[in-house]
Amino acid sequence: MYVIIVYDVNVDRVNKVKSFLRQYLFWIQNSVFEGELTKSEFKIVVDGLKNIIDENTDSIIIYKLMMEESLERDVLGIEKSPIDEIL
Repeated sequence: MYVIIVYDVNVDRVNKVKSFLRQYLFWIQNSVFEGELTKSEFKIVVDGLKNIIDENTDSIIIYKLMMEESLERDVLGIEKSPIDEIL
C-alpha cells in the first residue's frame, strides 16, 4: 500500500519521529513522509510511532492508498525532496 504520513508532535519528539520514518519512507517536506509499505512494514511503522509519541498531545495522520497509481500529486512552488530523484 502507498501511505502518506503527516505529523504534528512536540518539539522534543520531532527528530525521533523523523529518524524513525526515514527508515521506511521518503521525507517529502517538514512533517510529511510518503512511500510504499507492505502490510507488515505498515504495522511496524504504526507500532513504532505509537511508542515514540504522546497520544495525549501529539497528532499523526496516515493516508492509505492501495496503489500509488491512485494518487495524483501536484506540487505548487518548489519541491523540497523530489521522489523521482531517489534511486
